[in-house]
Amino acid sequence: MDEHAALLQLLHQRSIRHGDFTLASGARSTYYIDARPTTMSAEGLHLIGRLGVAALRARGWAPVVVGGLTMGADPVAYAVALASRAAPPVIDAFSVRKEAKGHGTKRRVEGNFHEGDGVVVVEDVITSGGSAIQAIAAVEEAGGRVLGVLAVVDREQGGNAALTERGYEVAVLTTAAELGLR
Repeated sequence: MDEHAALLQLLHQRSIRHGDFTLASGARSTYYIDARPTTMSAEGLHLIGRLGVAALRARGWAPVVVGGLTMGADPVAYAVALASRAAPPVIDAFSVRKEAKGHGTKRRVEGNFHEGDGVVVVEDVITSGGSAIQAIAAVEEAGGRVLGVLAVVDREQGGNAALTERGYEVAVLTTAAELGLR
């Protein structure tokens, strides 16, 4: 089985639930994708890292760092960073806090990020694009240059279009349709 098919299988086994759900965007859905059991698993980290690096390279993006809004983006960023060691150039990771800390450095963008860095914002699941948009705003406010957005799953509910309309290219590892959910 190829890595893409293995990721789809893992998402089905660990992350997709059927029922009646209210999403973070406020929308109602008959299915929920909690990507964390996949993105935080050893196999998921391996697959997402390798597929993520391949997607970045295919787009011609050469970020210094990858990251996004904590906590959904964190394992995706760490997986891509680790996998980049086997496919240089190496990419480091960062996290965006929901709010700046009131002590210490008082920064929202933490980790391996510096003003002027080329950044790819990562996301576990894109629905409305809201989390990625928040992360982009924080990165740009801190002086980063956003090259694009990489998501594990696109629910195909307007988030990709919202990001594209704002001028950000989006790469995804899979979609709701590909997972048989649409």
